[in-house]
Amino acid sequence: MCGIVGFTGVSQAAPILLDGLSKLEYRGYDSAGIAVRDGDKEPEIVKAKGKLKVLKEMTNEGNAVHGSCGIGHTRWATHGEPSTINAHPHASDDENVIGVHNGIIENYQELKEKLTKSGYSFYSQTDTEVAVKLIDYYFKKYGLGPIDSISRAMVRIRGSYALCVMFRDYPGEIYAARKDSPMIIGIANGETYVASDVPAILKYTRNVYYIGNREIAKLEKGKVTFYNIDSEEISKDLVEIKWDAKAAEKGGYEHFMLKEIHEQPQVIKDTINSVVKDGKINFDSIGLTDEAMQSISQIYIVACGSAYHVGMAVQYVIEDYTSIPVRVELASEFRYRKMKLVKDSLVIIISQSGETADSLEALRRAKEKGIKTLGIVNVVGSSIAREADNVFYTLAGPEISVATTKAYSTQLIAGYLLAIGFAKARGEMDEKTCSELITELYTIPDKITKILEDKERIQWFANKLAGSKDAFFIGRGIDYAIGLEGSLKMKEISYIHSEAYAAGELKHGPISLIEDGILVIGILTQPSLYEKTVSNMEEVKSRGASLMGLTTYGNYNIEDLVDFTVYIPQTDPHFAGSLSVVPLQLLGYYVSVAKGYDVDKPRNLAKSVTVE
Repeated sequence: MCGIVGFTGVSQAAPILLDGLSKLEYRGYDSAGIAVRDGDKEPEIVKAKGKLKVLKEMTNEGNAVHGSCGIGHTRWATHGEPSTINAHPHASDDENVIGVHNGIIENYQELKEKLTKSGYSFYSQTDTEVAVKLIDYYFKKYGLGPIDSISRAMVRIRGSYALCVMFRDYPGEIYAARKDSPMIIGIANGETYVASDVPAILKYTRNVYYIGNREIAKLEKGKVTFYNIDSEEISKDLVEIKWDAKAAEKGGYEHFMLKEIHEQPQVIKDTINSVVKDGKINFDSIGLTDEAMQSISQIYIVACGSAYHVGMAVQYVIEDYTSIPVRVELASEFRYRKMKLVKDSLVIIISQSGETADSLEALRRAKEKGIKTLGIVNVVGSSIAREADNVFYTLAGPEISVATTKAYSTQLIAGYLLAIGFAKARGEMDEKTCSELITELYTIPDKITKILEDKERIQWFANKLAGSKDAFFIGRGIDYAIGLEGSLKMKEISYIHSEAYAAGELKHGPISLIEDGILVIGILTQPSLYEKTVSNMEEVKSRGASLMGLTTYGNYNIEDLVDFTVYIPQTDPHFAGSLSVVPLQLLGYYVSVAKGYDVDKPRNLAKSVTVE
């Protein structure tokens, strides 16, 4: 959610910090700030409420703040309202310790009372100020060095955090610590970087370390040393990020979201190729053997947001292809459930970032119960990727827009491949059918390209919806699952109230909301359910609804019923969601553009939800 960037080297720090923070704007924030040190001189702290451009103007793009060591932050308000005072960085009373923080410190009030009794005063409402002053307390009271001071504070702090701290007596050094909140450290050309996500430093280096849970790092110019919570030095392997820096730029598109919609054909192809070799599925890279897949008696798919919608769609595919029962659970609910998990089951955790707090905790709960886990993630080295027993990497590359598109599509493809792979390994699908389905999967990228070539029609229709207040998405089976994602796209970036319902549920309440002019989008790609959904659309039309139909080429009789029709190419019905979701992504995008909203950074939302 919040964004952290730190730098120590020979270059001027402020422009690098501001550039890195601009790459993290997609995470969501309400204020920003930097702290920069120039050798032994006193640090300069500059903070501002609002967008990063305000901070850039105050610092002349960073050129007015001098020094080669610094930390920066974009804040998402949790404790305390959005304001300059509550913005990070925060400092101890004498600025001996200055720090920035992502996460939530659950016992901050208790710690604040302790520190107040020890003579500390507090100027902000944040939990971060408490953490900074707790480190300062241990540093001064016991005469400890930075590592031991941070370690002691970590023992006392409950909650999640990624911390970056500078000490007055240690110029040119930055200290980082984390628990359940992401952080990476990069090195290049005698300079060292730290950030909460890859895009912030991708311009400068692709060689990074992943700091582990409850670990501390000491950053110097071109050097980093790692410690465990007992202050013992530990070693880490340097990892190369394969993403190209240009992949995190707009590349001529007006918004990242539109660019990422257009990247879907390529990233889908890349994800298929990662596990399909010579026309056959090979899960060696995932670590799944035929024997392991044969032993699974139950699958739980656990995720949040769009990833949960992927699980809803994949559930239908796995259960159609195999005899394995599948349950789809919201991670925020699953982690608190006390249900007994079936022996020999598999928990599949889906997360683009691999850092989603609820999903990560659900993974840990499953492992505690001795259940095998599989992560479907997009970020190499992320927490879920490191902690899951097996990992299926989606090759979506960096996704910057808050509203997911290409990551969602690659997760769907991963789900299809797993369904086919399980069916084949368990003897529930013959070689011929498996080969035909793989061949069909390879047609999806070109079919999405064909949909994108007709996007102007969707833009025209979207412009007519700019004044809408409500929208409903209906469908059955996989179409219902895709409707959930289409509805989410509409509400999260255009701010139109939108709901998705299984079409057969309309008579159980939702139909009472239908009145003249309300938009109802019917998704009809499943041949066996087509007529049923058409009947439901007839029902809402008779009550005054305005209708859009999303169906496959050949179902032209729909045009007599609806006001606007979008067609997708024919494909196996199990894979239709990969095609039908694209017009819905475009629809949400163009409605948001028509209303003049910030498509890539919708209000109140963050890309990676790393706190509860």
